[in-house]
Amino acid sequence: MNTFRKVDEKMTNFRWVICGMLFFATTVNYLDRQVLSLTWKDFIAPEFHWTDSNYGDITAIFSIVYAIANLFAGRFIDWMGTKKGYLWSIFIWSAGACLHALCGWATEVTLGIHNATEMLSATGAVASTIAITSVYYFIAARIVLGAGEAGNFPAAIKVTAEYFPKKDRAFSTSIFNAGSTIGALIAPVSIPPLARYFQSIGVGNGWEMAFVVIGALGFVWMGLWMFLYKKPNANPHVNAAELAYIEQDNNEQEAKSSDSQTTNSDFDNQKISFLQCFKFPQTWAVFFGKFMTDGVWWFYLFWTPAYISDVYGFSSDTATAQMLIFVLYAITMLSIYGGKLPTIIINKTGKNPYVARMQAMFIFALFPLLALFAQPLGNYSYWYPIIIIGIAGAAHQSWSANIYSVVGDMFPKSTIATIIGIGGMAGGIGSFFINMGSGRLFDYAAETNMVFMGFEGKAAGYFIIFSICAVAYLIGWIIMKILVPKYKLVKV
Repeated sequence: MNTFRKVDEKMTNFRWVICGMLFFATTVNYLDRQVLSLTWKDFIAPEFHWTDSNYGDITAIFSIVYAIANLFAGRFIDWMGTKKGYLWSIFIWSAGACLHALCGWATEVTLGIHNATEMLSATGAVASTIAITSVYYFIAARIVLGAGEAGNFPAAIKVTAEYFPKKDRAFSTSIFNAGSTIGALIAPVSIPPLARYFQSIGVGNGWEMAFVVIGALGFVWMGLWMFLYKKPNANPHVNAAELAYIEQDNNEQEAKSSDSQTTNSDFDNQKISFLQCFKFPQTWAVFFGKFMTDGVWWFYLFWTPAYISDVYGFSSDTATAQMLIFVLYAITMLSIYGGKLPTIIINKTGKNPYVARMQAMFIFALFPLLALFAQPLGNYSYWYPIIIIGIAGAAHQSWSANIYSVVGDMFPKSTIATIIGIGGMAGGIGSFFINMGSGRLFDYAAETNMVFMGFEGKAAGYFIIFSICAVAYLIGWIIMKILVPKYKLVKV
């Protein structure tokens, strides 16, 4: 049972304000990421003559840049500290989000084209040149976006480790991680209407201002963060009772270590070099857990609007498409309870956090198997695949909250952001493969009218990807269990 110092005053709850800030940042993170996926098919592709492969290449390169940046972002956050590191991260990604708005202008200037109407009417070699040139500019903007966004989760997990005891970390992580769901939830009902509105009043082709308006939210967050964040022991909003609650793990370990054993504080402050991190099986468990599963979530995030358009014929700005995507991400909000499951297991059984998290993650790994039935049931109603993807998405977010917390269970606080960065890199690599592969597969399926398991054309391609997504979590869980069969702190 957890204990902490008794302090004769009512405990403040400022840690939840900080959790709210992490939630806000993650929401903005995913809104910025979603603008392209919700505008490319109906606004951008006609203007620049994009194919699925063009879009797949852009998202794939974003993924690999995000992966590489994660490798350095975690170490940067550990070195710079959470306050300054987070500020730099969100500044870079917000600037990158706004830069997308200049891609059309840059393409016109480069090719000597006078306006969007001229690009829309282009054919043949000119259209192909427009597509290639615009893709390069969008890739450049996505590189800036990806480099900045890579800092979000390493910083957020580090803040969580600073402000919450171990038993509460999965729950607090699931709350701020729900920002990714809320961002995805708000996106379909805000971004296409924004683009259509600005298009209707003649501000570019509409999509440009959608990037600017959503990108500007990050600068609002920066102002709040500068005002609110300090470490718990230096924050005037955190009283002694709350600080004692936050530091209860340290207090317990110190009590157990009164015979001059290494204290929890000593453990948290020990330094592990970047290269040393790769010597531990715990690092590789996180690596493969993220590599196998993050790409699944990103596939759902980047391709679901296109799936609804390609297979069922609803463009992203129609009421039906917006409702489908809204319901999908509303279902994923169930993931908040996924972060609570390990706490329930710990309280009922007394098992250590790692064992409880792995049990919970096994349960979450079973739900994505429903994706095997998404496309077959879509023959009866487009609501079935949407509901199934929503359930799989909720399972992913629950899985993700717990795999982040596993890092805090086994690694010192001084290294948490670095390990989260390594895991983010792995997830980005997985996303690179699934996004580039999807774009190529969907174009091939459409061109050849490919037949697979009774489905034809792009529907066959989506069935193949859904099947891969379905089994990814079980494979990831098995690899993690083999690498770290039981709870073990990292020791240098």
